Amino acid sequence: MADLSRRRLLGGGALAVGGAALGWGAASAVDRTASAVTPETVPFHGEHQAGVATTPPAHTTFVALDLRPDADRDAIIRLLRVWTDDATRLTEGRPALADTEPELAPTPARLTVTVGFGPRVFTVAGVEDRRPSWLAPLPPFAVDRLESRWNDGDLLLQVGSDDPVTVAHALRVLLKGSRTTATVRWTQRGFRRARGSEPEGTTMRNLMGQVDGTVNPQGGTADFDGLVWNTDGPLAGGTSVVIRRIRLDLDAWDELDRPGREIVMGRRLSDGAPLTGNAEHDEPDFGAIGSGGFTVIAPNSHIALSRSLDPSERFHRRSYNYDDAPAGDEVSDSGLIFVSYQADPVAQFVPVQQRLSDADLFNTWSTPIGSAVFAILPGCREGEYLGQSLLG
Repeated sequence: MADLSRRRLLGGGALAVGGAALGWGAASAVDRTASAVTPETVPFHGEHQAGVATTPPAHTTFVALDLRPDADRDAIIRLLRVWTDDATRLTEGRPALADTEPELAPTPARLTVTVGFGPRVFTVAGVEDRRPSWLAPLPPFAVDRLESRWNDGDLLLQVGSDDPVTVAHALRVLLKGSRTTATVRWTQRGFRRARGSEPEGTTMRNLMGQVDGTVNPQGGTADFDGLVWNTDGPLAGGTSVVIRRIRLDLDAWDELDRPGREIVMGRRLSDGAPLTGNAEHDEPDFGAIGSGGFTVIAPNSHIALSRSLDPSERFHRRSYNYDDAPAGDEVSDSGLIFVSYQADPVAQFVPVQQRLSDADLFNTWSTPIGSAVFAILPGCREGEYLGQSLLG
């Protein structure tokens, strides 16, 4: 019996060793295949943080954190040093120093990590005098039905990549590094079309089927730079971000016919062209009169109210869809993570949002349920840490 047990053990051991050898050989083959693929990377260091002017990836997660009660200036600086080092490595396709899953790091898929401050960080860090006047919650709008679970925050992590596994891994690394300094307040996961599924530069569509962000300043242009980047003070090279979580009532939208949807938006569904134009980027003619004696584009349509005669009331939008599990009789719990970057949200974003809140036809089917404003820190050079110009 002892001999039989020994034979079984040896047999099992041989099988285990064989399996291990097979697994090692398979892993080696995977490694050899993976090594032939050049990872796509976005530089972390520079005058500006990546993730603003960068072409939007397919997946981005936004995480707001609150500082722990005992956090101070030194703790904030330590955290920024850790995040800077981790983000530098991860965006290059290298594991972070304390990475417990280093096998997930070599596929950055255009990974970007972007860090922002909420108002309270300036107070805790003792630099209240450096807080920009626009860094505060937005004023209340009549259309808002804000839920506290989606509002505000002391710190922002924006992590984007074309690969959702990369996003999840990077967030886990970064959040592990923040545990002694901050706790998670909210998390919002957004997505767009998979990269390569449509031509580069195609305007995204939201889950209502509408093109979303046709009129958008493009990164690398003088127009973009003037509208988006701060140009002086300790935040020179940074910007602001407004994050609005907007619930879309797709179930009620289903009840509206196609012509009705196009009147609400002021654009054709098929190609995103204004109702007075032939192509998406044609300039709309808001004075054109139709056969019934009314303007072709309704004055309270979404496209009409989002436009301004003041060219400074523009911003760079970089929004994402969200789609959560429905409950009860709902078919969907979906919406838009509306994200805009601008040098001054009070001067650029608030006037547009006020017009939309007051009269937009689209308000019947869209409801803002979350709102947050952060200062996006300037970029940093190699050897520096994010926020050094502000806190160093």
